[in-house]
Amino acid sequence: MLKIIGAILIILATTWTGFEAAKQLSERPRQLRALKTALQSLEAEIMYGHTPLHEASRRLAAQLPRPINDFFSIFSIKLTESETMVRDAWEGSLKEVWGQTAFKKNEFEIMKQFGETLGRHDRLSQQKQIMLTLTHLEREESEAREKQARYEKMVKSIGFLAGLLLSILLM
Repeated sequence: MLKIIGAILIILATTWTGFEAAKQLSERPRQLRALKTALQSLEAEIMYGHTPLHEASRRLAAQLPRPINDFFSIFSIKLTESETMVRDAWEGSLKEVWGQTAFKKNEFEIMKQFGETLGRHDRLSQQKQIMLTLTHLEREESEAREKQARYEKMVKSIGFLAGLLLSILLM
């Protein structure tokens, strides 16, 4: 009886682990879409609303899902509460929120490069930088969707099957 309960717990634990790994695969495309939406909204605020960067970031934080909203909220606070350069506030905000996201190193580099140009150019050049960043993020999103389609079911199955194998071996 004790062996059966142990086997069930092992299978549940490994299945849960598989589902958590699969969740990461499905979270990345969703967060990339939210990030692209945020940058498009930022572009609209800059180009048509002539909104200051800290105010635009605060507005975006109110509209976006977690963890993207946390990034823009922290960015807005860093811009208003300290005498920091936009680039440093952007990168610092990225680093603070990065652990909460499902993003990979490529996305970090894309966003970091964008942050280096933010606020340094006129509106037209800024719009071009946003478009370039959106193009890079689009490429990353399509790659993330492809990985999700290819590996999500497999990761879930491996979690369950690993637990089943382990249970059989321990019996």
